[in-house]
Amino acid sequence: MEYKKKILITGGAGFIGSHVVKRFVKNYPEYQIFNLDKLTYAGNLENLREIENESNYTFLKGDIVETEFINKIFEHHQFNGVIHLAAESHVDRSIANPLEFIITNIVGTTTLLNAAKNTWKDNSNDNLFYHISTDEVYGSLGKEGFFTEETAYDPRSPYSASKASSDHLVRAYFHTYKLPVVISNCSNNYGSYHFPEKLIPLTINNIKNNKPIPVYGKGENVRDWLFVEDHARAIDVIFHKGRIGETYNIGGNNEWTNIDLVNLLCKIMDVKLYREAGTSAKLITFVKDRAGHDLRYAIDSSKLQNELGWKPSLQFEEGLEKTVDWYLANEEWLNHVTSGAYQNYYETQYHKR
Repeated sequence: MEYKKKILITGGAGFIGSHVVKRFVKNYPEYQIFNLDKLTYAGNLENLREIENESNYTFLKGDIVETEFINKIFEHHQFNGVIHLAAESHVDRSIANPLEFIITNIVGTTTLLNAAKNTWKDNSNDNLFYHISTDEVYGSLGKEGFFTEETAYDPRSPYSASKASSDHLVRAYFHTYKLPVVISNCSNNYGSYHFPEKLIPLTINNIKNNKPIPVYGKGENVRDWLFVEDHARAIDVIFHKGRIGETYNIGGNNEWTNIDLVNLLCKIMDVKLYREAGTSAKLITFVKDRAGHDLRYAIDSSKLQNELGWKPSLQFEEGLEKTVDWYLANEEWLNHVTSGAYQNYYETQYHKR
């Protein structure tokens, strides 16, 4: 079959990436989708079981920092588009090991940019390098105001600094080499298949197992929460309709303090697990605040909504309940992730072919 487009999605076995891969494979059978993932602790091929045997889907195991490998797959497959999600993304891990984030997020992005530049010599309208980033590059907000696409960068952690650098490099390749690029910066995602080191799945898992729920400081930090399926839908819209060289902010219009969010999860879990009201809240444990912890993030996504017609599909309480239901219904997935057994899936699934 002659495919209309060949799209490389990096980090497609991760939380957000797996939702994007599944959306594109299902919605665009005329596209050939290549999922490139290193399969670190956050990459889980079990997230993709439902589409792994589709004819328009191919998995590639590899590291975005390996120049020879990246050049080879670009030359061999002649990708028309790149949707770049692969990144080290956990702030706490970046504080413990910043160099890993510099290498993956900066060097890896540059390796991909170079491969795209060398492959797309004519920079035709059929080509696009789409870089997915974070609202954390903008720094921290006070109690009022929102991040817009014009907000000055002010990263406060090694993670956000590495993502800010990669954003700048993508823009530099647009201006210097005329590489067709687009960038989006999103707020905190939540939903199914989220590795349980992040706040929402960690809280759900700890409540289920009657373990302490760690909350930084006094839990006063504010985040804007975006349902992951809404994010995948936004990426779809931006990839197909976004203007070359532009940046689009993606937010859920759902601001919550961490402590209010955790308390809401406790109430939902008490109902779902048939526990007496207030039982789960007793597990809340305040811990020493994270170094350089930004107070508040909030995104103004009006540019995306007005230009491209996207908007969030549901409110946070509804999305959170759907998320809790998914984790409680997918205990095997959660057990595999927390035990590390999911890391064997590549060997069993791909080496038997």
